[in-house]
Amino acid sequence: MPAPLRPDVCVIGAGAGGLVVAGGAALMGASVVLIERGEMGGDCLNFGCVPSKALIAAGEAAIAGPRAARFGITYKAPHIDFSCAMDHVRTVIEGIAPTDSEERFRGMGVRVIRENGKFISPQEVIAGEHTIRARRFVVATGSSPLVPPIAGLDSVPYLTNETVFMNRSCPKHLLIVGGGPIGLELAQAHRRLGAQVTVLEMMRFLPRDDEDAAEVVIDRLRAEGITLLSGAQVHAVSQTDEGISLTVEQNGASRQIIGSHLLVAAGRAPNLDLDLEAAGVEYTRRGLIVDSRLRTTNKKIFAVGDVTGGAQFTHVASFHAGVVLRNILFRLPARTTKQVVPWVTYTDPELAHVGMLESEAREKFGKVSVVRWPVAENDRARAQDDLDGLIKIVSTTKGRVLGVQIVARNAGDLLLPWVMAVGRREKLSTMAGLMAPYPTYSELGKRAAGTFFAPALASRRVKSLVRLLARLG
Repeated sequence: MPAPLRPDVCVIGAGAGGLVVAGGAALMGASVVLIERGEMGGDCLNFGCVPSKALIAAGEAAIAGPRAARFGITYKAPHIDFSCAMDHVRTVIEGIAPTDSEERFRGMGVRVIRENGKFISPQEVIAGEHTIRARRFVVATGSSPLVPPIAGLDSVPYLTNETVFMNRSCPKHLLIVGGGPIGLELAQAHRRLGAQVTVLEMMRFLPRDDEDAAEVVIDRLRAEGITLLSGAQVHAVSQTDEGISLTVEQNGASRQIIGSHLLVAAGRAPNLDLDLEAAGVEYTRRGLIVDSRLRTTNKKIFAVGDVTGGAQFTHVASFHAGVVLRNILFRLPARTTKQVVPWVTYTDPELAHVGMLESEAREKFGKVSVVRWPVAENDRARAQDDLDGLIKIVSTTKGRVLGVQIVARNAGDLLLPWVMAVGRREKLSTMAGLMAPYPTYSELGKRAAGTFFAPALASRRVKSLVRLLARLG
């Protein structure tokens, strides 16, 4: 075997977090080994954020013609080439791939090893014929689709987010198990591209999001012809002459639902196949046990992203990478504890969230203030005839912002100032005092913030003061 490699940093996993660590460390002069057994770019580029948003864009194009009728513009019914839509998905991935490629990182001075990596001691990893003895290790192995223990599931063909984008023909009837963001995003995209779609969820749809905001999305999906079954538990799966059959219990009654294709979108599980016991790294089924500096129980081994068991988002993994780089390269005690995590569900309308839900805020503070402003009262939304949605702001009774939910077209692009407001504990007076360009969707937040002060401005005391000042000339 070759002589052991002795880099400053060894990163296991070339997804979003791993690539930021590897590239950042190399840029700042550290020697780096990057191990990846699969595709460079990880889940986000190849199976997650990028392909799903590309397919969503195809779905939006498919309904553009029918929607134009409300403006007095009519088109013939669209001809949808599902295979061509999937070519678009592949083209988008290929356009971004060079940024995450092995060649680019080799050009940055990173030693890239395309093998499976496993720990063989607290200080060593083996990958193929290479043994790596690094000063610090970073585990960035991400997560994989969680396959629930449903009877008969292993006997039928089913899709996950890692295989659904390889499908070249439009499903006649797509059954989706799981009503979280992945399930609903793919449900709407496939429906718009011509599939009949049924989504089954054991609990409520979008369970991590505000119920008021989530209901707007659910109503839109139902209006587009998607069948949504909440409180539905799938007990068994089988292959029949008609297709894939699900045995489903809902409201105490059992029935069969048959579709042509099955997509399992029931969550994700961390990738822990690393022989972590050999490294002295403790973990649970949720992920590696890490402290606020993202150090594992072996202080020379750090972890970032999904494998830590926290929020499973690309932007979280990238933020983790920055924390780890400051710890490893500069010995700074950077921590994750104060970071506010936003997220977006990319349905139409989008649902964006940051901070506390109303229920969480009431549990912590008791009495809170909740203000709303409907999209239907936004002039830009009226001009575009796109009126579904609202902004909902939860604050303390003194007006300090605790959490925000926005459901609207491009809601994710409206969220950033509210991420700052929650993170910096700004007051609604600051947000209400900003000048928003007219007419834009960004006025939603300003108008909602302004309603917090409406009762005080209309009070008897204020009216008396105004009358008094008027008498004084």
